Order: sequence, then C-alpha cells, then structure tokens
Amino acid sequence: MTATTSTDRYALRPAEAADLDGARSVMLDAFYHDLGYGYRPEWHADVIDLEGAYLRQPRHALFVAVHDGQVVATTGVRAVAPKSPPHPAWLAERYPEPGTAQLYRVYVRPGHRRRGLARRLVGLARDFVAATPGYERLYLHTDTRVPGAEEFWRSLATLVHDDRDANPATFQTVHFEIPLPRGAAA
Repeated sequence: MTATTSTDRYALRPAEAADLDGARSVMLDAFYHDLGYGYRPEWHADVIDLEGAYLRQPRHALFVAVHDGQVVATTGVRAVAPKSPPHPAWLAERYPEPGTAQLYRVYVRPGHRRRGLARRLVGLARDFVAATPGYERLYLHTDTRVPGAEEFWRSLATLVHDDRDANPATFQTVHFEIPLPRGAAA
C-alpha cells in the first residue's frame, strides 16, 4: 500500500485500526458542522463501520492526516459506482462497477485547512486507484453549497456533469472525474 509521507508535522498515510475513532470523529463533525444535515444512515453506513468498509476490502482504502497524534483529515476510496436514481442514468452507465472507484469522505478539520492536506490525501487516493487492478476511473460528486468545494475539485478534476437546479434547499451536485496517471492498472 501507499507509504507514509510527512510534511509540516503532519503524517499522511493509509489509516490503521487505531485511527478509526479519530477518522469517524472528523467525518461526523463534517456532517453536523460543515454540511449541516448530520448523520444519515442511508448515506453514511460506511462511517459507522470504517474497518469493514475501508480496511477489510482490498479495493477500498482510507487515508488520514495525523497531527500531534490526532486524525485531522480523511479521504476514502470505495469500489462503488454512482447510482441512478438519484443520479442520471447516463452517468451511472458511464461509471459502471467494477471499473469505477469513487472518492469519499474528503474532510479536513477547520483548524487544519488551507495547508494542502486534502490535495495530498486525494493524491494518495489517486495513486492507490491507479495501482489497484481493475480500476479504470476515479469518480466523485460534490455539493457546491459547501464553501470552497467546487473550486477545490475544479483544480484537481475534470467536470463531467453539472446537476445544479438553483434551488438552495436541495443538493447542488456537480460530478467530476480525476484523471489517473498513465500506465494505471486496468
């Protein structure tokens, strides 16, 4: 698996069992404080069973940034393609299983933002996907109501579909694909 990288007192690496409570805390805080809708079992089952969802699945991975012994950022990869509904049928067809890896749980605690952690963790995830046989593409979607989300993803990924409907009460979803390095596993 991917080696540990350290920068500015942060260790970025694949998650270990000892990291899971800290990673879960980062994720739940993001659901409640950043996203504003809290824990939703139909969307967040992986967060309750991080070990089963990420550590026990060979084609899945969870990456963390650790600072002073505390997990402060997360990024996950799962072999899960977008579903229709809620997404358009043509999108689900473009990103079929098992060749699609989906990026999940890219969250950074507020006091650690703007230090490149999310970008570096996404890089580890991209490298993992590129090195994992059977993956052909790396997909993600984001809600553009989250401050900075759209700009961040546009700096790393290729826009695939803008599904916004201008209703501030509903998700304003934009779909992206992150290019994999040449020679990626097929």
